[in-house]
Amino acid sequence: MDRTEFGRLLREARQRSLLTLESLAEASGVSVRAISDMERGQSLPRQATLSELMDALELDGDGRRRFVEASTRRTGQSTRQVPRQLPPDLATFRGREEALAHVHGLTSHVAGRGGHVVVSAIGGMAGVGKTTLAVHWAHQVADRFPDGQLYVNLRGFEDTGRPLDPGEALAGFLDALGVPSSSVPRGTEERSALFRERTASRQLIVVLDNARDEEQVRPLLSASAGCLTIITSRSQLSGLAVTEGASLVGLDTWTREEALAALAARIGEERCRAEPEAASELVELCGFLPLAVAIVGAQLNVSPQVPLGLGVRELREARPRLDALSDGDRRVDVRAVFSWSYRALTPETARFFRCLALHPGPSVSAEAAASLAGAGRAATRRQLRELTSANLLSRDSEGRYVLHDLVRVYGAELVEREQDDRPGAETRLLDYLRHNAHMANRLLGRASSEYAEPPAEGVVHVVMDTREEALGWFRQEESTVTAALRSMDDPRLLRFRMNLTQDWVSYYSVTGRWTEEIETKRIGLDAALLLDEPIAIARNSADLARALAETGRLDEADRQVELLLGLLHRLGPAERAATERSVGWVRGRQKRHTQALHHARRALEIYRTLGDDGATARELNAVAWYLALLGGYEEAITLCEEAIPLLQRCGNLRIEAAAWDSMGYARQRLGDLDGAMADYRESLRLYGDAFDGYNQAEVLDHLATAQRERGDRTGARASWLRAADLLSAVHSPRAARMRANARALDLPAAPSGQG
Repeated sequence: MDRTEFGRLLREARQRSLLTLESLAEASGVSVRAISDMERGQSLPRQATLSELMDALELDGDGRRRFVEASTRRTGQSTRQVPRQLPPDLATFRGREEALAHVHGLTSHVAGRGGHVVVSAIGGMAGVGKTTLAVHWAHQVADRFPDGQLYVNLRGFEDTGRPLDPGEALAGFLDALGVPSSSVPRGTEERSALFRERTASRQLIVVLDNARDEEQVRPLLSASAGCLTIITSRSQLSGLAVTEGASLVGLDTWTREEALAALAARIGEERCRAEPEAASELVELCGFLPLAVAIVGAQLNVSPQVPLGLGVRELREARPRLDALSDGDRRVDVRAVFSWSYRALTPETARFFRCLALHPGPSVSAEAAASLAGAGRAATRRQLRELTSANLLSRDSEGRYVLHDLVRVYGAELVEREQDDRPGAETRLLDYLRHNAHMANRLLGRASSEYAEPPAEGVVHVVMDTREEALGWFRQEESTVTAALRSMDDPRLLRFRMNLTQDWVSYYSVTGRWTEEIETKRIGLDAALLLDEPIAIARNSADLARALAETGRLDEADRQVELLLGLLHRLGPAERAATERSVGWVRGRQKRHTQALHHARRALEIYRTLGDDGATARELNAVAWYLALLGGYEEAITLCEEAIPLLQRCGNLRIEAAAWDSMGYARQRLGDLDGAMADYRESLRLYGDAFDGYNQAEVLDHLATAQRERGDRTGARASWLRAADLLSAVHSPRAARMRANARALDLPAAPSGQG
């Protein structure tokens, strides 16, 4: 093509767009005279000018391509070599709309717009599709870069273990740009300078794939405002953001919808529609990791007759799981791909990574990680940073660290291969959870078991000074405890698991989490029975009975009471008193108040004998409550008045709150509504200070009955609705009754003199 051909294309495109020379000049920033010269074949545009004209004419891909070809093939002149090194775009590319929207926004800054040099680093774990996204993006915008595309695999993480030397990569780039081999300098620094010189006036895409670190990348960066440099790496390359202004794009695993779309692209929409549940489980078993989905899709694609359900079963039953995610090519073998990242770690961090793979929960706190590994806090912080930078770990919205399911499987394999001390690591984790729960319970005003033995060496002690911090720690580690109790079934850990359930029951009780408490205490009770330890059996059975009674499972609670009463002869005085107290509480929930009072009095008698003021005060309130329920109102008030000063000296907010509630209940029955409501409000204040929403709801129920009796229907309705909200927050079925009470107040009041 010659200048005349380019001029014809430009004139036709301008006329199709209904633009005059003047309006095209205004839209593009190119002068009328320059456009006129180009249309008459007297000149060709520079690359920056060409881009401005194509943007102003709003040309599509084909139109841009014709313009680029016409402007670069000059009759009678030597032309610049235009490299086309991009790998093929993946035909089955799906999803990544959000990431693509972001990177296309970056593209708009290129091609002479204010001299902005654009470098984008796409980071993410192995197999997440970084290269696929980079190549797809580059193909989509290639028409905007008429001087071509350069691509190099820097081999930062591969089987060879030898990353590509930057000087070698530069030699390949310079050759692609038409520099004779005799003119290529020997040193990397000199080659880098020549590369910047040769690209200074060009509009290129440069893809630096699979980079090891920032130092490998920096010599390969062009300084041209018309170049787009795209880097992929398993490392975060945050240094490039600091020194080069790079935009960092973090790539996560697919969403379920993206993974299903990609699977359908490989095996056909019809197969996925025919077995939608199996397709969904397949991508879930792959952890929504693009590489794993691609491997499974390829395996299914060669066997179109195999039902997806069979593929699910084979993948679920594969031992080890990673064996099913391999097709013989180590470049697309999930285990091999993970190994390249693992081998790049320091020995200390590699061991730390293996310990993390033993964590049973969905995410791990820094303190739990340090305890697992038996590492100090400073070393843990360094290793977590290294693993996060290597994209073997990510962080969730709460700041905890997340290990992808398949990475966890790979790490657990390494534990076996390296013969690491798995029981030792798991013991430290259970001891971390037990020891810190024991400390946190003191801030919640809850009685806790006593352990003479200190935590194992290497276990992190978390400093907690307030109830808010204690509850925050419990919430942080709740998922870990649940997972640990379910999965850590080594017989050597039986005692640790049993002790752990005792210290966590207080948190579940404070928050009214009865379902979780029942599940946890069954585990603790089973362990105690296996160990045949009467005290542990009594404690776990008592907690289980209380939770069962609270949720209305009275027959099951009765069976636990029978177990407890049968244990009394094997217990010492303090444990016998605690067991009597627990049986009394269960009988109270069952509305068997006479029996409840009997067991509470027996517990009180033992506590008085022991001289335990704190326990005596607690049981004084229990006896007072059952007396009030049975009509002994004056005696109940007397006992509460005896208990409250003792409880205040002990700092037991929750039981003091309960005593004020018991006293208010007795005053209300004696007709002293003002005194009763004052007591209820003091109880509410104390329960609020103790962050005990569940028992606040109990007191609000009592307060509402007093308000209704006083004729304050509005206040009663508000109290019952607030109680319902508190109970709903802990999923208590009693919330419905509170709302029903509130709705009943909306009905007309009965006429005076009628029942």
